[in-house]
Amino acid sequence: MSLLAASATSTGEAVQFWILGTVAVLGALSTVLMKKAVHSALCLAATMIVLAVFYLANGAYFLGIVQIVVYTGAIMMLFLFVVMLVGVTAADSLKETLKGQRWLAALAALGFGILLIAGIGQVGISQFNGLAAANSGGNVQGLAALIFTKYVFAFEITGALLITATVGAMLLTHRERTERASTQRELAEKRVRENTHVPPLPAPGVYARHNAVDIPGLLPDGTPSELTVNKTLRERGQIRDVSQEALDDLKALEQRSAERLGRDREEENAQ
Repeated sequence: MSLLAASATSTGEAVQFWILGTVAVLGALSTVLMKKAVHSALCLAATMIVLAVFYLANGAYFLGIVQIVVYTGAIMMLFLFVVMLVGVTAADSLKETLKGQRWLAALAALGFGILLIAGIGQVGISQFNGLAAANSGGNVQGLAALIFTKYVFAFEITGALLITATVGAMLLTHRERTERASTQRELAEKRVRENTHVPPLPAPGVYARHNAVDIPGLLPDGTPSELTVNKTLRERGQIRDVSQEALDDLKALEQRSAERLGRDREEENAQ
């Protein structure tokens, strides 16, 4: 009777599971299918928040708080900030840094799916103690006892795997400099010899009315200068074309200035 009561699911739990489960699945799919890396990171953060809610609803308070504070609040936000600062284009995902990594990723996904199905099947056919028995000595104490006694080997293996993955990521992203970096004086002398951009590059903005990096500056004839914006922004198509708008504003400003000067001259003549 107690086992039947423990395995029963209330209406609230069922509604919570189906709503949040749908959100979690949609977030996971969006993480893989989104074209922009920033959107994928945001969808992954939403999925982690839903997982934290599941942990809290099942009485795993420590795991729920860790899921929000450590994974969603620290690691995922760090990933998001790095992606936003460094920038990742859609072309980057088409370049394989390791040969055969797509096949290895597919094989790893297949193995993970088999383990997931086996774990769900094991839970379905075996009995469980329930929240009262699991948290009888405290949620944190019970979790620590399982990690450092029954599952200590798996815990240590997971830690070693994470450290290995971190070191591997550092090695893959590290680039050795094959030649000495040029100094500012050498770069200036090179520009003089090649007669290219001898003075500093012009700053972005339109006649000092804007200082945004995505707004090109205007030349004296009113045409935008491509040298005033970053090449990366230009290749991404993130430059705002406000040349005509700026010219209209400048024309209106000149007209108001002329009208004001005319009024001043009329007042001087009247005096």
